[in-house]
Amino acid sequence: MPVITIRESTITCPNCGHQKTEEMPTDACQFFYECENCKTVLHPNPGDCCAFCSYGTVKCPSKQEEDFLSGKNEINDKS
Repeated sequence: MPVITIRESTITCPNCGHQKTEEMPTDACQFFYECENCKTVLHPNPGDCCAFCSYGTVKCPSKQEEDFLSGKNEINDKS
């Protein structure tokens, strides 16, 4: 059964609070993300694979697939 992933996530800068909805890459994790407002470069928190998993409203597609295959039901479950 194919895994359907959400490809957009709203990322929030922890420095200035700026939010932007972005399309996430499906072929790799995005380790760095530069806030367009304050130019802070975001890095993943320990244990997260990318900036979207740490600062986005939805985890990245690769993590969504991993969670689906491991039996987790919620795509945006940050645990």
